[in-house]
Amino acid sequence: MLQTYIKIAWRNLTKNKTFSLINIIGLSIGMAGAILILTWIQHEVGFDRFHKKGDRLYEVYKQTNINGNIQTTASTPEPMGQALKTEFAEVEASSRYNSANFTLQIGNSPVACQAMFIDQDFFSMFSFPFITGNPKSSFQQPNSVVLTQSAAKKFFGNGQAIGKTFLLNSEKNVIVTVTGILADFPVNTRFSGDALLNWSTYETLGYKDASPHPWTNGMVKTFVLLKPKMDLDAFNVKIKNIAHKKDARTSSEMFLYPSSQWHLYGTFENGKVSGGRVDRVYMFGTIAAFILLIACINFMNLSTARSEKRAREVGVRKVAGASRGILAGQFIIESVVLALIAGIIALMLVSLLLKSFENMLGQVLQVPYSEPWLWLSVLIFILLTGIMAGSYPAFFLSSIKPIGVLKGSYVDSHRGINLRKALVVLQFTFAIGLIACTVIVRQQIKYAENRDTGYQKDQLVSIPLNDIPDNKIEIIRQEILNTGAAVSITKTMFPMTYSYNSSSGINWEQKDPNAEIRLNRYSVDADWVKTTCVRLIEGRDIDIHKFPADSTAVLLNEAAVKAMGITNPIGKKVEDNNISWTVVGVVKNFVFNSPYDEVLPMIVEGPKSQMNMMTLRLNGNRKASENINQIESIFKKESPENIFTYQFADDGYAAQFGEEKRTAMLSGVFSTLAIIISCLGLLGLATCMVEQRSKEIGIRKVLGASIRNIVVLISTDFVKLVAIAFLLAAPLAYYIMNRWLQGFALRVNISLWVFISAGIAAMTIALFTVCTQAIKAALTNPVISLKSE
Repeated sequence: MLQTYIKIAWRNLTKNKTFSLINIIGLSIGMAGAILILTWIQHEVGFDRFHKKGDRLYEVYKQTNINGNIQTTASTPEPMGQALKTEFAEVEASSRYNSANFTLQIGNSPVACQAMFIDQDFFSMFSFPFITGNPKSSFQQPNSVVLTQSAAKKFFGNGQAIGKTFLLNSEKNVIVTVTGILADFPVNTRFSGDALLNWSTYETLGYKDASPHPWTNGMVKTFVLLKPKMDLDAFNVKIKNIAHKKDARTSSEMFLYPSSQWHLYGTFENGKVSGGRVDRVYMFGTIAAFILLIACINFMNLSTARSEKRAREVGVRKVAGASRGILAGQFIIESVVLALIAGIIALMLVSLLLKSFENMLGQVLQVPYSEPWLWLSVLIFILLTGIMAGSYPAFFLSSIKPIGVLKGSYVDSHRGINLRKALVVLQFTFAIGLIACTVIVRQQIKYAENRDTGYQKDQLVSIPLNDIPDNKIEIIRQEILNTGAAVSITKTMFPMTYSYNSSSGINWEQKDPNAEIRLNRYSVDADWVKTTCVRLIEGRDIDIHKFPADSTAVLLNEAAVKAMGITNPIGKKVEDNNISWTVVGVVKNFVFNSPYDEVLPMIVEGPKSQMNMMTLRLNGNRKASENINQIESIFKKESPENIFTYQFADDGYAAQFGEEKRTAMLSGVFSTLAIIISCLGLLGLATCMVEQRSKEIGIRKVLGASIRNIVVLISTDFVKLVAIAFLLAAPLAYYIMNRWLQGFALRVNISLWVFISAGIAAMTIALFTVCTQAIKAALTNPVISLKSE
């Protein structure tokens, strides 16, 4: 019987090629879009979920009350991990974590390397398999290194890497020995890098927190593995005030955050989880569902719209003894066959578009084509799509009364017409809403991009110094200035576009002992204001070349002056790490954190160790490429063992909009798909309407109706439906985007014209689609249409 059903289904599909083609195209586009999104969702949900001990794996988070607002970060004091492991029986293992980029010396060749610093316990906590070596003894010797498989091949070719050595830092002459080879990190983990180094190497390099008050700082990440069956809530109560007990200067509270939440739930608002990447998962999951639903709506609408033609078939088959169940099954089989064809085309589209989709996401997705579960999931997905698309037409058509049909008195019921109208309204409600949301997301990005950063980004370049000795740095600096490639140079801790060093242990006269004020730190040596063009409000710039005492000088931004509550700051003393600093200047707020947030308090201190960045203001009278080439030649001459890299400040600033830009781009793509699929449905309905009303149109033309009259007649109903969709979409999109914008401290105002423009765009495209069929009908010779009836 199934074989008979399939033969009949195939005959009906090939007999009605236009409607079949519209359905197949719409379904295949909808299914391809849904499959791509579901592939990404599976990638996101599976992030760091493959660790065998994941249910006991946690990261230490810190909460600090700053002026009544609770800030949550994963930056913890360096001693945290060891303290938790030694002082609490509930902890089975712990590991500190930090990362850095190096230029290695392998033989006479410099090689770029992304390194992770970890403790030995890291290998027993996380499920990253070793290819060669022993995870339990890989860090027994000082300055040991474990390489990933790709890095081992990059550094040493196809030869044996175990036991090989290379120079990690030429200034400190740190030589490390390879003790293990790790399988490459999977794409769905937060960890990445070429080399995993022992924490003792981190200390050898001079990165250890040398502060007399390390518990007031947030320098590293800390991971913890609890013993089985531990009560997380009870343990969090025990460690809540550990930092305060170690150092009364800090009131920050600690808690463990489970590994299952790291990737998706990474956003906190005033101490509470407020979402994160899970918001994008929900958003695009909803988009996938609606795109597929729109495609299924097309099938339902076209099937019910053609019910008069199928009615005679149903009537005859019912008289011949076919039950309603058999007829419904026939229509479901037709739908499934059509969905199967569309599914095959959709999979072909997915394979063709996957790379472009990955580029839009800025991520690499792994599609396990060799896994049986994948194909089983795809088959179930196609079957469910076919059943969903064909369910209503099946039950609608199978319910037709044969008596009315065979008498020739059957007409499409109002129920079917009203449902079709409701489904068209639903289609365009989603399409218009998605267009409006996309425009608002783009407006928010543009708003932040055009924000006054407080410094001049153009012609500002940051160059990593890769532990080049200070004497060489000074030679490089002078040579660059002498060539005229740069007009000003300063040495800094970080590029201008971010800062991750902060402390609540900084003190000053008249500081409220009960207030915890966290200040972001930044270090410079000379000409920082001149180089960056940060606006100086009062005082002067730090310049150790002119004023040697400026090694203990600081600048404050406006936010710091306000948070510290000091007046006439010039000359005031600030204590940090047992050093007495003198305020020599105040600068206007400049954006160094998220471009969507208010500027945080910042203290710019005189030169420190770990100032591993050179920031230059290029000569604007010459081409930037000429300046960069000249600077590169100087670096290669003076420090050939290092790899020369650089980043323009405006590129670094633009990179901070990557997530939102990808969201806007994907929303734009899928809103376009929604419109295309919806208009395919309109095209089919308009074609069906013209076919059903051909006699009426012919009579109207004979009676003198113009082409314009015919077009208006056919188009009016569809225009009304799109207008209703606009009235529903506008308030819904406003509500959704207003909630989304609440996550930004600085945000754009939602304008009415956004929704009007989205409505006009959807109306124009819909009208164009319908009018193509209306004009075609209006131009048809009425003799032909009347004769055909």
